[in-house]
This record gives sequence, structure tokens and C-alpha cells, in this order.
Amino acid sequence: MKMDDAIKKLHDLREKAKLGGGEERIAKQHEAGKLTARERIGILVDKDTFQEFDAFVTHRIYDFNMQEKKILGDGVITGVGKVNGRDIAIFSQDFTSFGGTLSETFGSKVIKIMELAMKMGIPVIGLNDSGGARIQEGVVSLASYADIFWHNTQASGVIPQISAIMGPCAGGAVYSPALTDFVFMVKGTSYMFITGPEVVKTVTHEQVSFDDLGGAQIHASKSGVAHFTAENDKECLLNIRKLLSYLPLNNLEDPPRIESDDDPNREDEELNKIIPDEENKAYVMKDVILHIVDHDSFFEVHKDYAQNIIVGFARLDGQVVGIIAQEPSVMAGVLDIHSSLKGGRFIRFCDAFNIPIITFEDVPGFLPGTLQEHGGIIKHGAKLLYAYCEANVPKITVITRKSYGGAYCVLGSKQVRADINLAWPSAELAVMGPEGAVNIIYRKEISEAKDPKQTRQQLIDEYREKFANPYVAASRGYVDDIIEPKKTRKELIKYLKLLDTKRDKLPPKKHGNIPL
Repeated sequence: MKMDDAIKKLHDLREKAKLGGGEERIAKQHEAGKLTARERIGILVDKDTFQEFDAFVTHRIYDFNMQEKKILGDGVITGVGKVNGRDIAIFSQDFTSFGGTLSETFGSKVIKIMELAMKMGIPVIGLNDSGGARIQEGVVSLASYADIFWHNTQASGVIPQISAIMGPCAGGAVYSPALTDFVFMVKGTSYMFITGPEVVKTVTHEQVSFDDLGGAQIHASKSGVAHFTAENDKECLLNIRKLLSYLPLNNLEDPPRIESDDDPNREDEELNKIIPDEENKAYVMKDVILHIVDHDSFFEVHKDYAQNIIVGFARLDGQVVGIIAQEPSVMAGVLDIHSSLKGGRFIRFCDAFNIPIITFEDVPGFLPGTLQEHGGIIKHGAKLLYAYCEANVPKITVITRKSYGGAYCVLGSKQVRADINLAWPSAELAVMGPEGAVNIIYRKEISEAKDPKQTRQQLIDEYREKFANPYVAASRGYVDDIIEPKKTRKELIKYLKLLDTKRDKLPPKKHGNIPL
């Protein structure tokens, strides 16, 4: 074949590959409110940076007349590109090609790009829009899924892995996203479940819609499977770009620092007024965070799930930090099963990828009750504790108000090796609140007093003076310093710089045994 003819053939095949399942199926994709696999990549990566691999791959199935139905790329687009000027690996499932179903060759393409990402030390992003395993291939497609799961596990803690669910994701296909670090979903067009509504109806006689069973909002607020939701594909992809701006490329790098125009010595008088005089009155911890971190830098994770705890990324003088904070305006900021899982998972991600952890603490303790105890609050709370103890990145804790009971121990106390522990003058560190403590310690004295009410209040005041303040803890070195709230930003920045050269290693071992 002449070179001109060969080059023409190459161009023709490339154009054919770009059409995936064809114009008609592309139109149906748009009618469903979804972008195509290639359009999604175009939004995610920097302009003209995507380099595709395996565009000419086709399946190897000869049963069911499948040899007559071959589409270039075989249902998934893979390659590398840049986001904010940094390299990433990507696979984007193409619903217009065999419904995005996974075949042996499809799986091989995904595995190849994951292995390349591991070698290069760059994040891998999966855009999921698939009908699941390709039935015509039987167990071969299932084996490909299992191989992908293995690669997800090997990559865990080595490179960031991000999944976007932008269409159906059912059956075994849900486990690859669940193994990754962050899951995005699109409202109205994406769903995840092990078995669909028809199977649920047959087995349990429940009638449920796709959205109510496994839609974006369900997984963002109830199951906690989804960390982020978006109104449409574009918003989802732009949020992935934003998330990547906080993350290192791999576990051997630090997160990217930027030049900040927010004064590192800025003091904020509002913080001196934010804690109410009434000890049981709520305030919004998110406001505290926003007053302290660099302007417009807080990027919340798991916003709709377990709202009694806040987790997310922010910057302090341009340096990326992970934020963990109790939210007093939701359930008084109490720790429960869901918040323990949410906090523990986020801490372990930050620790794996060299992101310092800042804890803002106002916690009355763990939530009591049979639902929590029978649901395993002991083992789930232990996961949060384990995560704090295991993490050896810089850890700074700021106690703003309550720090009671076991929650004091768990949330970045000095005894679980937080590096710097600060307290506001309003901090209360004790086994429990003054009222509860007095009711237990002085039960007999109160009942025998001439004026039980007056005696009880006097004892409460004495207990508060003696224990419900930060000075007892500070006298023992459990708190390194008591600071004026308005100075919190510059104190954190100062200590982050100090901890920049921190070295701390765990004992040699294969791995710990986190309570699952």
C-alpha cells in the first residue's frame, strides 16, 4: 500500500473510532442529558493534551454473531492528558458502544492504563457509564472485572484514584469505584446498586425506583458511597479538576503549593465573638473554618453525609491541608457511626498522600443509645481512633469549646500523637459536662442538702472552674498553648511551617488490622 493510501486509511479509522457507536447512539446519549465519553474527556483535561491509547482495539468474540458487530475502541476510551498542567491517566466508558459493557479487551485497556499510571506515578480517573459485564463473554468479562479490582487495590495509597459515575453502574461494576478514593455522581442520570429494582422486587417484594434505590442523592446522603454530587456532567468534571488541584500526583510527592494573596498574619475579630456565651447554644463550625483558611480555598468532601462532622481540603498560606471538624449546629457535633466512618476514611487518605491534618474540635462525646450500640459504634468509633493513631503526617488540633470523654482521646489528642494541640480560652476538657459530672459525683450531697437546687448549682460552678477549662490540660502539657481565637490562622500557619520537616515512622509490619 502506498504511503498516501496508508495515511488516508489511518485518518479514516481515527475518524471512525471517534464516532463510537455512531451518530444515532450519540444523539440518544445527548437526549438522555449525558455527554459522550470523548466530550467528557474534552472537559476534564487541558485543551489539546489528551493522548489516546488503543483506539483500534476490538473484541474477540465469535459467538452470537458478534464477529459481525465490532466497534473500534470496544466501549472504552483510554489515554493520558493534563489537568492544570499535571499529568493524569484516564478511562472513559462509552455507552454508545455496546452500552459501555465490559469485555476482555475493554478490561485489558483499563488495566493497561492503570498499570501505566502506577509506573508514572500519576492519578487515574475513571468515568463510568456502563451496562456492566458483556453477557456474550460470560465468565471472561467477570474475570476482567476481578483483575481491575486487584489493580485498584494495588494502586490504593500509591496514586489518587477518582471515579465519576455518569450513567448506570450496577452489579460487580460498583466495586471498582467503591475501591477508589473519591466517587462523584450526577443527579438524575447516574445510579449505583448491586441489584436493580426488578431483582429487589422479586426477592424482597419492595417497589423502588432506580433513583430511590441507588441515585446520586441517596448515595451522597444515606449510604455515603458518593463523596460529591453534580447537577450535570460538566459540573461533575469541573469539580474533579478542582479536587485534583489539592492532591499530589502520588504518595511520594507533597500536595501542590500555590502563592496565596491572603495575608498569613491576618487576624479575624469575628472569631473572638463566634462562641456563644450560653454553653449549650450552637454555632456553625464551617464559619470558623472559612474565617481561618485562605479565602475561597475550602473544598468540602462528603458534604451531605454525616453532617455532624465536616471533612474537606483547604489551604493555609497556599499549603494544602485536610480539615476535620465537629459541627455543633448538627446533633451538637456528637460522634456517631456515620461520622466516625466519614472522618476515619478521610484521615487515612490524607495520611497516605502527605496532607497535614487540622482538627477543629467541639464534641460532647459519642452518641448513646441502642441503635448506636447495636450498630457497632464501638468498632466504628475505633476506626476513627485507629486512623488518628496511624497517621504520621503533621497533625494539629484546635479545641474551640467542648472536648468530653472518649471523644477527647479520639480527636487528635496529644496522647494519640498530635504534634501541636491548641485551645481557645472557651475550651472545656473533661470526662463529661459539669452538670452530668456533678449529678454523678455529688448525688448523695445534693439529695441531702437543705436547698438541693442551690447546692447543685454551686457544685456545678466549682466543677466548671476546676475542670471545664483548658488550663488544667495545659498545666499537664496536654495542650501546648491557649490562643486568642482571632489569631488561630497565623498560629496554624506558623506551626505548619515548623512541622514541614517532620519525620515519623511506624513500626515495621506488613499492615495493621484496622477494626472493620
